[in-house]
Amino acid sequence: MTIILKNKYTLQIDDFFFKCSIGKNGLTKKKVEGDKKTPKGIFGLEHLYYRKDRLERPQTSLKCKEISKNMGWCNDVKYPEKYNKLVKIKNKFNCEKLRRDDNKYDLFIPIKYNFINPVVGLGSAIFIHLTKDYRPTAGCIALSKKDFLIMLKIIEKNTKIRIL
Repeated sequence: MTIILKNKYTLQIDDFFFKCSIGKNGLTKKKVEGDKKTPKGIFGLEHLYYRKDRLERPQTSLKCKEISKNMGWCNDVKYPEKYNKLVKIKNKFNCEKLRRDDNKYDLFIPIKYNFINPVVGLGSAIFIHLTKDYRPTAGCIALSKKDFLIMLKIIEKNTKIRIL
């Protein structure tokens, strides 16, 4: 199964079309950390991360991980051993905090861009996450909560996402 980004406003999964938003500066084959662009390519999906304190474990075939208070995703180019990886939040390196007040990461799935043996500076923390207003993202793909929950029921562990 493949999720397809049809254009910067539409994600297609089988016969379902979902409104979405992407990076503020569009799509790119040459992603750079902080460029606010969504990377082009075909990528796998990681696990579903969710806020147990805000919602029940969603119905999905993906492996699910509860988001704890100390979870982050390293985006610090000065720490190559941690870059673009799930980390425990510490003061010595920068990371995207996963437990947020704005609900954006109540549900999210990391896209396996620059994922295995990540190259520092090519971009990190590229997720499918939630949105309430469809404003452009920093490089992720964002869906409404309702559509995200439908997507979770459709996709499988080996689902890929095609961003072209």
